[in-house]
Amino acid sequence: MTDTKTPSAIEERMREDLKAAARERDQLRMDTIRMALDAFHLEEIARMRQPLSEQDRWTILDKQLKQRMEAIEIYRNANRPDKVAKEEAEAAVLRLYAPSRLGEDEIRTLVAGLVAQHGKDFRTIMPLASRETKGRADGKRVSEIVRELTA
Repeated sequence: MTDTKTPSAIEERMREDLKAAARERDQLRMDTIRMALDAFHLEEIARMRQPLSEQDRWTILDKQLKQRMEAIEIYRNANRPDKVAKEEAEAAVLRLYAPSRLGEDEIRTLVAGLVAQHGKDFRTIMPLASRETKGRADGKRVSEIVRELTA
């Protein structure tokens, strides 16, 4: 049984980096990339083998990054510097594959343009802003900025 799916650019890049990490015997990088590739595979299975889009993969990577950031906070509060260092290193590896994030000023500019175009109704602006920034900005931060600019 042959697999006819073609891997995405990000998945191909991760697989090549996995080979390089194996050659370099970089266990942390290998483990982190394998976890991300496994997350792609599990999501594909959950979708009944429907292929994932590049956006889906970015969303999964973003979720993986958020998990690492939450773990870092938990380990810091538990005074576990060894675990904090490991999670930070994994997050650094994942950031190499995540799409570039929008900065505060870029989000404000985008939301201000939407407000100018559609008015100051939060219920109108928020879905548009979410769609425009999906995968490139934290939804909570986008919501705060929309709330501030529509007030």
